[in-house]
Amino acid sequence: MKLLAPSLLSADFVNLNLVIQIVNESPADWLHLDIMDGVFVPNISFGFPVLAAVQKHCQKPLDVHLMIVEPDRYISKFAEYGAQYISVHYEACIHLHRTIQNIRSLNVHPGVAINPHTSVHLLEDIIADIDLVCLMSVNPGFGGQKFIDNTYKKIEQLKNLIIQKNSKALIEIDGGVDVYNAQALIKTGADVLVAGNSVFGQKDIARAIHQLKEEITKP
Repeated sequence: MKLLAPSLLSADFVNLNLVIQIVNESPADWLHLDIMDGVFVPNISFGFPVLAAVQKHCQKPLDVHLMIVEPDRYISKFAEYGAQYISVHYEACIHLHRTIQNIRSLNVHPGVAINPHTSVHLLEDIIADIDLVCLMSVNPGFGGQKFIDNTYKKIEQLKNLIIQKNSKALIEIDGGVDVYNAQALIKTGADVLVAGNSVFGQKDIARAIHQLKEEITKP
């Protein structure tokens, strides 16, 4: 099954409850939450108060992407606020295996995110222990960036690694996803597509979600 995860980062926070209700009633599978600290990436997004509000109203699984330094300090809190997937950055974790074990011990699916310049082969020793790999297809920190075409090659490499290591990890693509590349990403091997501006930047959010979901489920 191929999944769609609208990214709340691109939504109108003044109308957060309305936005979440639209997602609840849509064929979207997850809600993607980008947590930025202004240190690991040059931007700040939102923290626990917003996450608490989202948890209260959202009926979709929460896919939390931590773009922060020292993620271990906060993982238990994100689990407490309803995260069902937590992805930490390979580049931010000194003891990655320990971090993954920590996430799983909280009954949360662990994931690892990697930046565009990071080789998928660096995941060789951890791929069998995780449930998700988030491939950044733009430089992390800001929405609305142009999709990096080298991502297709990385999907192929990652798919081969997953098969080789008998891993169950899903491949998630985050950044620059739209109706023009969604089907190609799925056919290359992606399992989950994160969509920000191509959903919440549209006048009709519900229609945008439906169109993207149709693209990724085409035979």
